[in-house]
Formats: sequence, C-alpha cells, structure tokens
Amino acid sequence: MRLALMAGLLLTCAGCLKQIALGSVADSLSASGKGYARDDDPELVRDSIPVIIKLMEQLHEALPKHRPLAVALTRTATSYGVAFIAEEADRVEDKDVQAGRALKARARRMFLRARTYGLDALELSLPGARAVLLGDDRDKRQALIDKAKKDDVPALYWLGAAWGSAIVNAKDDLRLVGELPVVAALMKKALALDESYDEGAIHEFFISYDVGQGAGKKAAKEHYERALELSHNKKLSPHVSYAEAVCVETQDKKEFLRLLDLVLRFDVDSDPDHRLANIVAQRRAQWLKSRTADLFAE
Repeated sequence: MRLALMAGLLLTCAGCLKQIALGSVADSLSASGKGYARDDDPELVRDSIPVIIKLMEQLHEALPKHRPLAVALTRTATSYGVAFIAEEADRVEDKDVQAGRALKARARRMFLRARTYGLDALELSLPGARAVLLGDDRDKRQALIDKAKKDDVPALYWLGAAWGSAIVNAKDDLRLVGELPVVAALMKKALALDESYDEGAIHEFFISYDVGQGAGKKAAKEHYERALELSHNKKLSPHVSYAEAVCVETQDKKEFLRLLDLVLRFDVDSDPDHRLANIVAQRRAQWLKSRTADLFAE
C-alpha cells in the first residue's frame, strides 16, 4: 500500500513538474521580447520563425488554457505571414501570376491558422466566442464583443489582424470576404478600449480600412496622424500604409513619393527597438516606388 501510494505521488509530482516546466517555456515565448524586433537580418528571422511557430503550437496543445501563449502564437503567425509570405506573393505576382497566387494561397492558410489561435485566446475570456464570431447572428456577435475588457485588447487586435489579412489574400473567397464586418467590429472594440495598443497599431489598421470602406481621406489621415503620434514617429509602417492605401486611391503621386522617400531616408539604426519592422517597411516602400508608373495614371 505504501509503495503504491509513493509511486502514485511520484507520478503526480512528475506530472506537476512537467506542467511547471511547460508553463515556464510558454511564459518565455509569450513575452514581447526585443530580440527579433532589434534584428537587422530579415532573412535570418524569416528562416527561424517557422521553428518557433511549431514549438509554440506544441506548447499550445499541451497548455490550451495559457492565454498569453495563444495570443503570442496568433501574433507570431500573423506577423510572419504579413512580413514574409504575403510580401513575397505581391512581388512574385508582378512577374508570374500563377506563382503569386500560389503564395497568396499559402499566406491565406497561415492567416487562417493564426485566426484559429486568436479564437482560442478570445474563447478563454469570452466563452462561446468561436461559435458566435463564426456564426451569422450579428446581434449575438456584437453583444459578445461588447463584453470584452481592456485586457482582451491583444486578443481582439491580433485576431482581427489575422482575419483581415486572410481576407486581403483571398479576394476570390466571397464567404471569407463577407466576414470583413467581424474584423471591423473586433478592431473598433479594441480601439475603444485602448487606442494606444502597440504604439498605435489599431489606428494603422484603420488607415487602409477606412479608405477601402469609402470613409474617405480625412478619416484615414486622422488615423495616420494618430498612429504616428502614438509611435512617437519611430515606426515607418504608418507612412507606407498611408502612401499605399490613400495616395494611390486619391492618385496623389507627389505625396506618395514624398512619403516613400521619407521612409527610405530613415536611419533604421537610430531606433533599435523597431529596427526589423522598419527594415521591412523600407523594403515595401522601395518596391512600391518601383511600381509608381503602374499605380498612377500619367
């Protein structure tokens, strides 16, 4: 009897220690460290992130109630898809339409993968979120989103970013495109709860969204200026977003080139904490500038 009890106790302790160890790793991976953000080698980051994603997925399977891990997994998969897969798809599509479409399909799969984890994260604080957000009842959806609190903002934002990115890369999927109002509702709630989240990232989303929905240049510019203010002018991506979404739509070639040149002149080493994101933004700016003749009527 004593031996049996001792064996049971040891097994229980071993299980506890394993959970503690897994939780410690999950906590570490969930933290918003500066290691990647400060990197100056996008290719190195591109090649290493898939390994991190697979590790995080295994941890998420073992620790399904670890909300910071679910959010971090959503963030990592979405950021990887935007910065590397979708970006490459745009460039490739210019030269080879079929190859570009294949990459966009891969990007869409990555974003839908991220959406799954975003729904997992929101489900932990808002039970029933997955079924309601994927359902067709608008009133239930809004009622659920209205229950979100400030500490839900990271989950709201990254779920919206993943979902919205999937839509951008699947314009031929009418059902998915029809889910854009869900993305808007998530982002609007996040904005209302904490407009300063991630140094104005939510405002940056609305730069493109407002123009696409016909809200006009004025609304988009307000979000653009607020995004710059909240990031203390250290992030280049709002300039690129405004140039690509607003200047092209309004055919303001002069402002388009001014903003892109501003981005390209920026010394990325002057702000190490945003170095990687700013390098990626500069690459996007350079590519957009090379397409000026295609984007603007003479």
